[in-house]
Amino acid sequence: MELRHLRTFRVVARTLNFTRAAAELHYAQSSVTEQIQALEAELGSQLFDRATRKLTSAGERLVGYADQVLELVEEAKAAVEEERGEPDGELTIGALETLCTHWVPPILGAYRTRWPRVRMSVKEGGRGELYRGVRESEMDVCFTFGTPPDDPAFASRTLGVVPLVVIAPPGHPLADKEEIRPDDLRGVGFLATPQGCGFREMLDRIDGPVVDTEVGSLAALGRCVAAGLGCGIVPALVDHPGAVAVPLAGQATDVTLTWRRRDEHKPSVAALLATAGGDVRV
Repeated sequence: MELRHLRTFRVVARTLNFTRAAAELHYAQSSVTEQIQALEAELGSQLFDRATRKLTSAGERLVGYADQVLELVEEAKAAVEEERGEPDGELTIGALETLCTHWVPPILGAYRTRWPRVRMSVKEGGRGELYRGVRESEMDVCFTFGTPPDDPAFASRTLGVVPLVVIAPPGHPLADKEEIRPDDLRGVGFLATPQGCGFREMLDRIDGPVVDTEVGSLAALGRCVAAGLGCGIVPALVDHPGAVAVPLAGQATDVTLTWRRRDEHKPSVAALLATAGGDVRV
């Protein structure tokens, strides 16, 4: 039973979509299909019901075992790396798009200078996707805004604080202010990302703004603000061409690094934690 087949099976079992799994794994869809078929042939059981796009009972049983096998493989790799004492192998880093652009590069540059033997892979994603990736060992660490979920498997570190700003269309009354207070936002129409998004939480915790338009991404939000559809609240790091940014008094968000607690002694992870700095939250 090949490990790559188990890894592919686990992603397909989670997404229940061969096309989505192929994109996530950076495989051709035909390769995903072939790997699942090879696994089914070896086990002598069908793992997916193609008609309903659900796991069969055999597939549901295999999920737990696949997780255990792959976790044991990661532990074995970490143990060998720890014995060697010097970071080596691969390190997969997840980050929000904004942090990939403005926060993560200097940290990874310093890391590469100190530990050139580590092969790094950087993946962008939404906050929920990043935490899931760390939880399921698809990523070693992730950089996000805000506090991570209360999960006993996680440890985290606050790397810094980024002020929040209101972005407004040119000519909007808020665009002329030097600083905006939460009371100034009462009744003002705002654009927001969907519920469950970390950026939406930043807006929802402030009493006053009226969300009258939802958009799918920060990039779309910035363009819609510049086009005059309303205002938005974002971290000061976010690019917003064509919109005016005004500081929002007393409001900020943490930049957080999160990892699996059991991996913190793995040399490649420990070296990244040392490079990133910040205050540990356990």
